[in-house]
Amino acid sequence: MICTKCERLCRFIEENKKKYPSFFNAPVPPFGDNDPTLMIVGLAPGLKGANQTGRPFTKDFAGHLLYGTLLQYGWADGVYEESANDSLRLIKSRITNAVKCVPPQNKVTTQEIKNCNGYLRQEIADSPNLKIILSLGAVSHEAVLKAFGLKKSVYPFKHNRVYKLPNGLTLIDSYHCSKYNTSTKKLTPEMFRQVFDTIKTLLSDA
Repeated sequence: MICTKCERLCRFIEENKKKYPSFFNAPVPPFGDNDPTLMIVGLAPGLKGANQTGRPFTKDFAGHLLYGTLLQYGWADGVYEESANDSLRLIKSRITNAVKCVPPQNKVTTQEIKNCNGYLRQEIADSPNLKIILSLGAVSHEAVLKAFGLKKSVYPFKHNRVYKLPNGLTLIDSYHCSKYNTSTKKLTPEMFRQVFDTIKTLLSDA
């Protein structure tokens, strides 16, 4: 994947190629099943996480909670070892980001979200059996709405909130499983599991 739409992100990647020549330092592609039932959308690659490994949430602090929960609920098998070369495999689930390139200070701009939104829209369109989208954080939530041309005033972000979208898909929100959110207890492992309990219920009732 080659993209030069965001000058700031391209510049940051070039800087990191010099600082960290062994890192992936490129737009991070999605990871997981090519025909998912569940798509998980994060914010953007972390500098020394996905930007280093080339796989979403891998070597990021958030990956421990996310992949541990996916393994617990049967959406993955294998062992998560913070490496793109570990034995972890996703089952009927797929992970992507609202913005594919690592941003400075882990903060993306509105224009960068807009520039990258076509890729997210295409990923969703390429998943014919997709039923549920899990948005991790408000930025991801708004990016998903943007991909469908929906207004956030109609679909406000709220943890463990479920929305039935006009296109038939279900959107469910969670606070991002970042180190900051888990350290401050804004998101606890129990709260995160409750989201996956909701997903399990939604699929069993379908």
